[in-house]
Amino acid sequence: MAQTWERLLFAHWPVPEEKLRPLVPPGLTLQTFDGRAWLGITPFMLSGLRLRSLPSLRGLAPFPELNVRTYVTLDDRPGVFFFSLDAASALAVAGARRLYSLPYFRARFTVTSGRTGVAYRCRRTHRGAPPAEFSAAYRPIGPIMTWAPGTLVHWLTERYCLYAVTRAGRLRRAEIHHPVWPLQCAEVDIRLNSMTDGLGIQLAASDPVVHFAERLEVYVWPPETLGDLRRWRSISPRTSPDASRFAPTKFRMGQVPVPFERRLILPAPARPRSRGAHEIARR
Repeated sequence: MAQTWERLLFAHWPVPEEKLRPLVPPGLTLQTFDGRAWLGITPFMLSGLRLRSLPSLRGLAPFPELNVRTYVTLDDRPGVFFFSLDAASALAVAGARRLYSLPYFRARFTVTSGRTGVAYRCRRTHRGAPPAEFSAAYRPIGPIMTWAPGTLVHWLTERYCLYAVTRAGRLRRAEIHHPVWPLQCAEVDIRLNSMTDGLGIQLAASDPVVHFAERLEVYVWPPETLGDLRRWRSISPRTSPDASRFAPTKFRMGQVPVPFERRLILPAPARPRSRGAHEIARR
């Protein structure tokens, strides 16, 4: 599946490793940079949702999306692990939860964009899900730059797979291909942020590491199953939560889940394993 991400903000905060580690399922290793784990919030617009070489799917996109993420690895494959993904498209939410086992939620958005930047507001409306809101204004403030391997920005952003967990407790991985991020330094004014309250993590409104990308073409392949979480739990040296806590579930009103499910992104035809991670699949 091909899609376009537009007017995207990366906002990242360092978080103590001991707070994030229990929220990551067994089998995945929480990654750190210079001894610190990181949690990201990424608001953007999704457009051009389509099967490769075909027109966009009418009635499905564009729509705003916001995700909450951290960074993990398995078998030397660094990737993204999502705690939540909120989207304005009910169809995309249902499809992503079903096909990718990702913790997608329906939400209401107000997004305005112009020369002065982006004003972005998200309020989760998914029935029975923990409440969450985000409101911010952001804009780029510098030229497009590339970041060398070994830098924090490269480590945070250049990742080419996502991990998720099914309701049955199976760990899955989906390949993601896109060009190197055309990032600009940015500034952000965060007015409201309760996106991580359900995780028991409070993020400061000031001083996140922020970067902006105007547009990026992305290709996402169907997920592959890696194994049962019980396989890793039985050999894990640490105490791990039940596998069911990491998979998409229905929530009772007022229930605050610890690590929700795993989310989506869309299917594409054959997975080109021989390609480099940075290379876009041909249309």
